Amino acid sequence: MCGIAGICMRDPDARVDENLLRRMTTSLRHRGPDGDGFLLRGNVGLGNRRLSIIDLAGGDQPIYNEDGTVGIVFNGEIYNYIELMASLAARGHRFATKSDTECVVHLYEEYGEGCVNHLRGMFAFAIWDEKRRSVLLARDRLGIKPLFYWVGDDRLVFAS
Repeated sequence: MCGIAGICMRDPDARVDENLLRRMTTSLRHRGPDGDGFLLRGNVGLGNRRLSIIDLAGGDQPIYNEDGTVGIVFNGEIYNYIELMASLAARGHRFATKSDTECVVHLYEEYGEGCVNHLRGMFAFAIWDEKRRSVLLARDRLGIKPLFYWVGDDRLVFAS
């Protein structure tokens, strides 16, 4: 199953409370008992609970692009990831894993928000783009994988 959670503070000088993010992901342990991972970049914090299914050895999250400027936490499965990886590799992308999650990172690099138009599967994910200083939250069109969020005056909070 997996689970994701995150906090994005509006103020670029704010700092995400790491303990709060860890408690959020711990509450999702039943969805991903095989491990957890965190991306903490000042005012942005993303967390993941993993249920290992694809790329058992190399699929720990978050997963990053080649230079570490784009990171993802992911819940779901991309059915057409093998074809997408071949196409992206032909365009020069280098893969460190055999994970469908990493495929989404490189797809985002290639198509930005339009990456979701290429995905066939069930998913919810959050991508942090360091260069653009932006977060992309997305889920599959049918909402098979849940993604709940709350927007306050000073922050966005989300979880699957």
